[in-house]
Amino acid sequence: MTAPTGRRRAIAKALTALLPLAPYADMERIRTDAGAVHMKTLPPGIAVWLATIAHVRHQHTDYEKLLAEGYDRDSARFFVVGQTNEVLTRWRATRLLDPDDDED
Repeated sequence: MTAPTGRRRAIAKALTALLPLAPYADMERIRTDAGAVHMKTLPPGIAVWLATIAHVRHQHTDYEKLLAEGYDRDSARFFVVGQTNEVLTRWRATRLLDPDDDED
């Protein structure tokens, strides 16, 4: 199910503001994830941020490899913060992941 038109516009605006240089394929996946039903109660900016972090973590870091090696989620997340921020920096993100935050 897709988000209503107003929400889709808000997600697109938040995504463009957060990730001005992200590749199109990545932005489309993040846009889809941010518009998912389980994100509908969140403000668009927060939905985009959470979808971005999840996407980068799973697609552009060693997170999955660490999980397969037996690390728990929190440990694996800790070890990929640097890789995540490198990707966000390449995409000129206006926000980076804070290793001390437990929000994600």
